[in-house]
Amino acid sequence: MNQVHNMLKEMDKVELVNLERLTYILKGLSAGELETLEVLLDKESSESIRQSIRELDDRKRIPIDECKLWGTSSNK
Repeated sequence: MNQVHNMLKEMDKVELVNLERLTYILKGLSAGELETLEVLLDKESSESIRQSIRELDDRKRIPIDECKLWGTSSNK
């Protein structure tokens, strides 16, 4: 009986998601919004965003003309 009580106590801590509501919301998102959601849910991408924000807060920004562009072979 104690085991059941502990299990129910743990379930109270878990946030339950209404799958039908989630499906409805996801279907309403545009392709760009879905891509943004995917980036935000990706741990590596999220860490990169957090690092960029920390650098911005610490005034460690790199001027745009000094940035290397991803996917280009003519980086200066």
